[in-house]
Parts: sequence; C-alpha cells; structure tokens
Amino acid sequence: MSPEYAMEGLFSEKSDVFSFGVLLLEIVSRRKNNSFYEEAESLSLLGFAWKMWNDGNITSLIDPKISNPSFHPDMLRCIHIGLLCVQELAIDRPTMTKVVSMLNSEIVNLPPPKHPAFIQRQVMLDADSSHISDRLFSINYVSLTKIQAR
Repeated sequence: MSPEYAMEGLFSEKSDVFSFGVLLLEIVSRRKNNSFYEEAESLSLLGFAWKMWNDGNITSLIDPKISNPSFHPDMLRCIHIGLLCVQELAIDRPTMTKVVSMLNSEIVNLPPPKHPAFIQRQVMLDADSSHISDRLFSINYVSLTKIQAR
C-alpha cells in the first residue's frame, strides 16, 4: 500500500507504481514484504533492500535459486527499478510507462533511488518491560440490538 494512501487515503496511478515496485522486489528476492529482516533493526523488505543497496551488497538480495551470474545485470536493474518505484513521495516515482521503458532497457541511465517508504516496522513496547503495553490500545464497546416482531 502506498504511503499516500495509507496515511491520507489518497490514491493515484503512482500508488500502483508503488505496489508494482514492492512486487518486483518480492519476485527478485523471493521474500515477502510483510516479513522482517535484520531483526535488530526491524527492517521490512523495502528497508532490507535499501540497506543492501547502500552497503553495495545488493546481489545478496537476489534469490539464490535464480542467482545466475549471467542474469545479475538484469536482476540488479530490476532491483534498481523496484527501489525507484517505492519512493516515499509519489512525485519521485516514475510513471508505469517509464517503468516499462526502464524494464525494456529503453532508458539506459537510471536515476539513483531515494530513501523508500515504510522501511521499518513500528515497535510498540512498554518502557518498563518487553511486553506490548495495554495502554497503546483502545477498548471499543459495542452494543447489540435484538429486533423482535410485535
């Protein structure tokens, strides 16, 4: 889910680009975005990919089952495009037309990606213990009405 939709309820064609970028990274890495990597840092797939990109170790993101050195340039290109698609601001993401051109190698020089959105999960722990605090959740009361005929 794109940041602008998750935070503000705004949806656009760039929201689809964000989702496509997540899907592209999931395919290349064979990892789910809803799982967490580098537990000490609580990184999502996007955060893990960004960390590997910055560390210059992006080949470690590629699924070992499809990791053939002859395919590495194409896989690295897919990761680069995926990172461009998951930019935090919609204006920084390419259009799907541009994404298709990038995937078809019609656009040779790809711009460097910026910091992606949603790279860390929110950890809601009580300061005094490692248990989730009950104070962080609201209690919603529900009343039920039973309808009976006269």
